[in-house]
Amino acid sequence: MKTIRKLPAIFYCSASGHEPVREWLKSMDKSDRKIIGEDIAYVQFKWPIGKPRVNYLRESIWEVRSQIGNRIARVFFAVAHSQIILLHGFVKKTQQTPSSELELAVKRLKEWTHEQNQ
Repeated sequence: MKTIRKLPAIFYCSASGHEPVREWLKSMDKSDRKIIGEDIAYVQFKWPIGKPRVNYLRESIWEVRSQIGNRIARVFFAVAHSQIILLHGFVKKTQQTPSSELELAVKRLKEWTHEQNQ
C-alpha cells in the first residue's frame, strides 16, 4: 500500500527563478542534508506538531529544528493551500534567531502569497 503524504512540501521560488532553500540544502554535505530532509518529511507526515521538532515563530511562520552534528539548522516554513512552503534555511550561529533571518522568511511568504493571488 502506498503511503500518501499529508502535506506536500514545496520550495519558495523567487521571481528570478531561485529556490533559496533548495540551493542552501544542495550546498550542505550529504549527511546534513539527510538529517534536515528527514526532519522536514516528519513534519509533512505528522503536521500539526510542536516542540522539539517544530516551533511557531510569528504570523504564519514556523521553523523545523534540526541538529546537524554540533550545529543547529533551521528551516522556516508556512502552511498554506494544504502544503508546506519552505521559505528560508540557515545554520544558527547564536542562541537567539536573528531577526533578519525571520524577516527574510516573512518577506518571501508575502511574495509567495501575492503570486498565488494573481
